[in-house]
Amino acid sequence: MFSIIRRMLFGRPLASARQSQERLSNFLALPVFSSDAVSSVAYGPEEMLLALMVAGAIAWTVSLYVGGAIALLIVIVTISYRQTIFAYPQGGGSYTVATENLGRNYGLVAAAALLTDYVLTVAVSIASGVFAFISAYPQWAEYRTEICVVCIFIVALANLRGLRDSGALFVGPMYLFTGSLFVMCAVGIYKVVTGAPLNYVNPPTEQIPIAHSLGMLLILRAFSNGCSAMTGIESVAVGVPAFKPPESRNAAAVMSMMAVILISLVLGITFLARTYRVFPSADETVISQMARSILGRGTFYLVIQISTFLVLVLAANTAFQGFPRLASMLARDRYAPRQLTNIGDKLVFSNGIVLLAAVAAGLLIKFHGDVHSLIPLYAIGVFISFTLSQTGMGFRQLRMKHKGWQLHSGISFAGATITCLVAIVIGVTKFVEGAYIALALIAVLIYVFHKIHQHYVTLGNQLRLTPETFEEPQEVRSTAIVLTSSIHKGILPALEYARTLSHDCRALFIEIDPIETAMIRERWDKYGLGVPLVILESPYRSMIGPILAYLREVKKERPNHVVTVVLPEFVPRKWWHKLLHNQSGLFLKIALMMQHDIVFTNVRYYIER
Repeated sequence: MFSIIRRMLFGRPLASARQSQERLSNFLALPVFSSDAVSSVAYGPEEMLLALMVAGAIAWTVSLYVGGAIALLIVIVTISYRQTIFAYPQGGGSYTVATENLGRNYGLVAAAALLTDYVLTVAVSIASGVFAFISAYPQWAEYRTEICVVCIFIVALANLRGLRDSGALFVGPMYLFTGSLFVMCAVGIYKVVTGAPLNYVNPPTEQIPIAHSLGMLLILRAFSNGCSAMTGIESVAVGVPAFKPPESRNAAAVMSMMAVILISLVLGITFLARTYRVFPSADETVISQMARSILGRGTFYLVIQISTFLVLVLAANTAFQGFPRLASMLARDRYAPRQLTNIGDKLVFSNGIVLLAAVAAGLLIKFHGDVHSLIPLYAIGVFISFTLSQTGMGFRQLRMKHKGWQLHSGISFAGATITCLVAIVIGVTKFVEGAYIALALIAVLIYVFHKIHQHYVTLGNQLRLTPETFEEPQEVRSTAIVLTSSIHKGILPALEYARTLSHDCRALFIEIDPIETAMIRERWDKYGLGVPLVILESPYRSMIGPILAYLREVKKERPNHVVTVVLPEFVPRKWWHKLLHNQSGLFLKIALMMQHDIVFTNVRYYIER
């Protein structure tokens, strides 16, 4: 039954030999790796306007300059990451660059910042997509959190089905969203150029009160808010091995296409927000207000809203590609649990996908799927990783001095300076609002990385074979104890097995009912295969406590013996038959697994048809 359900959910397993065939073409890779960055135009410009709107109508004019600065920064970061793609075709992004060029600790900071950002990317993308859906269908607002969790489950399931399956799922929404926004921008700009009547969201005659002076700190805050549109850019550099050969060239081409789309939409939406006098609203997104004003509330408006909802939900896929790959690299270097290196049936890092989905779902439940509550936690991690990556690339170019190194290193250091400034502004302006949580999480992750690494190093030293290991061979002596609750055909194989382990063999029975004990003692003399039966009273009707106490006494009496506990178990024909029987054996297994210097083995007896 479980095999059938697994096959229905995840499809047929893929052979390892098919890994090269599962790589992505540029057409599929663009929606898979750029959905986060491109979809962030649905909330990046909105967050920028949200910071500026306290200054009144002048915010629309200033937003154009801020949007231009964000576009310039996108160009610089894209150039820097293109260099990273060609320098590190094995992938890894900021973690690999910082580790190799700045040192291991800087690499761990970059990894912790990126992992934190990936979790927040899933939460913010899903929450933003659900907000877009609720803008069009307000009657679903009370189910916001539940819709968010369901969406995470769907995206995680799609990724567990394999790279090509998830890519095929995201192609339609990504290209539909991009195309519909370009059409909206083109129509809006055409109306402005031709002098057609404009349907303003806030009429020009309406006075917007000024509640705050427009100072440099406010502009920097708006700039840092708008830079949330840049999240996800590094994912292409992390996932270079997922591209078809030549991997680096294809990855660089996808990154360039992503940057062109992102810059065009950031500038287009910022310009139209100024022209149509759009301000953020608690009940409706900026994209929704803009589409309603430019195109009306017809079919195309619904296409934009539905495609925005879909692409924002599916934008979480970028994190589902980056997080498991980065986690697997950390695990390979022994800074994360080894299970994260495991590749599942569909040739994806299944454990990393499940871990990301669980953490992001918990975050959405905690913040009730509210976008504006999650944004303060967002983006600081990615700008820390941007800074470390570009600094590392700058030092690498200084060290290698390849052709054109002065220009390339200058671009890297300039980008590192700007992204460092953005990270500082985000950290300062949003610290109280919630950025401290992201910073604390990054610090905790770095500490956890070091503790995990320390465990693996210590374990490796203790398990390492040396010549001294074989100098003093020790004689192995054993004691076998069969745990029994009755005497029947299912017990006999366990008794026979225990007799092969040791001459010091006995059975242990915990007395709950004296009448039953007398019956078992009588039958044991006849069918117990000559194995002595030890009976212990349990006045409080507990089984686990007396058994563990008895085993401790055995260890004291025989300190040099290996004590093997044999637990008989009969297996019914159907899975639901197990529900009709006592599950004390399961609890015994759990208790025995925690005991030091105790060998535990399970002997099964299968019920015939």
